[in-house]
Amino acid sequence: MLTKADDFPVHQLPEPIATSGTDRNFYDRYFFNGYAPDGRFFFALALGVYPHLNVMDAAFSVIVDGVQHNLRASRLLRSERLDTKVGPISVTVTEPLNKLLVAIADNPHGIKAEIVFTARAKPVEEPRFTYRQGPRTLMDYTRLTQNGSYQGHIDVKGTRIEIEPGAVMGTRDRSWGVRPIGLSDPQGLAPPRPPQFYWLWSPLNFADRFMLYHNNADETGKPWNTASVIGALGDAEPMHMASCRSRIVYKSGTRHAKACTIETVDADGGEWRAELTPRFNFYMSGIGYTHPEWGHGHYKGENALGYDTIDLASVDEKVPLYWHVQAFSTARLFGPGIEREGTGVLEQLVIGAYAPSGFTGLMDNAP
Repeated sequence: MLTKADDFPVHQLPEPIATSGTDRNFYDRYFFNGYAPDGRFFFALALGVYPHLNVMDAAFSVIVDGVQHNLRASRLLRSERLDTKVGPISVTVTEPLNKLLVAIADNPHGIKAEIVFTARAKPVEEPRFTYRQGPRTLMDYTRLTQNGSYQGHIDVKGTRIEIEPGAVMGTRDRSWGVRPIGLSDPQGLAPPRPPQFYWLWSPLNFADRFMLYHNNADETGKPWNTASVIGALGDAEPMHMASCRSRIVYKSGTRHAKACTIETVDADGGEWRAELTPRFNFYMSGIGYTHPEWGHGHYKGENALGYDTIDLASVDEKVPLYWHVQAFSTARLFGPGIEREGTGVLEQLVIGAYAPSGFTGLMDNAP
């Protein structure tokens, strides 16, 4: 099964690009977020390719005036992985590892955009994520993360948001490998286990540097994948921290943070601390994560386009649809001889037990 990608010298196995091993859950995804320094608006995009499901989907969300607008699209892949356009939503790599174009063309829902991402720093390869339950591999993927700035414009129902060069920061990532996609497996590992997943991801932007932190942990609080990086801008090599940890103070009645402290130690023993104050939540279901109808890899037919809104002031965060968030946050960074103020996000998804926070069941919340 030959496709256009087979004309490029990118093969890593003696088979066409259209196939990606034997796991039906193989995926390949773009993600972007961006935010005004004062939180006046926030946007995010995801575009995913699912070769063995023959599906490509994408979504774009923007928060403005307290409303999250969600535009979602899905189509048949037809094995052509280089055509990164789904309905009105497209991603174009104009300069690999430096510049990418996100575009939302005319559509019936009044959401349009043309935004250029430009890297502020070198991309970071995060440690490979491999997660097993007994003998079953549930996740096995690689991700690169890169902080940057944007320029362009977003139109929301006839109102234009101008994005001046360098004024709006954010982060993009690329991930590929195996994780649950499409319909869930009808038969899990025996005997059945209660759901459990703990995930924090925090990319932060400061005037002269960036910081990354993530933590996947089991129900006891033991990390199975965690790392932190602090780096200068341009072509400077980032510092990979020797150790890292985080502490969260939760909003009462939720599993979402009202404050977070990230503490790291560099290779020379220097101690760093980032103090985050979440301002509002972006709900990841807007771009497909955990969405019951527009979940990643779901087959929606030849072409499908959907739109809805979320009134941030009316959200019941006890509802599973709103568990997975990226909290737009202000941040203060303290390190050897430095103190900086910046912005970023604190992504959170906490399902099931997590002893350090006192969670024992599937849905119990902070007091």
